[in-house]
Amino acid sequence: MKFLGLLFAVSMIFIGLVGLVAPGWFLTAAQYTITPKGLYVIAALRVVVGLVLLIASSASRLPKTLRVFGVIALIAGLTTPLMGIERARAIFNWSSMYGTSVIRVWGGIALVVGGLIAYALAGYRRAV
Repeated sequence: MKFLGLLFAVSMIFIGLVGLVAPGWFLTAAQYTITPKGLYVIAALRVVVGLVLLIASSASRLPKTLRVFGVIALIAGLTTPLMGIERARAIFNWSSMYGTSVIRVWGGIALVVGGLIAYALAGYRRAV
């Protein structure tokens, strides 16, 4: 499970870098997820990530932090289909209305959170 968690962390770091370096491309790619199938795929990925973080947290450096991230991802995954296409489009339009600054902020957050998850899962838990 640690490997899957690290894989998720690296992909989150990559997504954060894309959001920082090429926010226009990020917005173009995000348009393809605003479909009924896209929302279900995103929801399923969030649930899987949440479960992986919850399971891998016990063998990590920061178990409580990973549990919090796992619960947040799990709740986000379970509520994503309830959001609906209209609300997803409204959020997308709001984000794109403010230009690239909002995307860069979210990219920075994704970069930091992905780095924190990678740090937590890369090492071994020290005995107290």
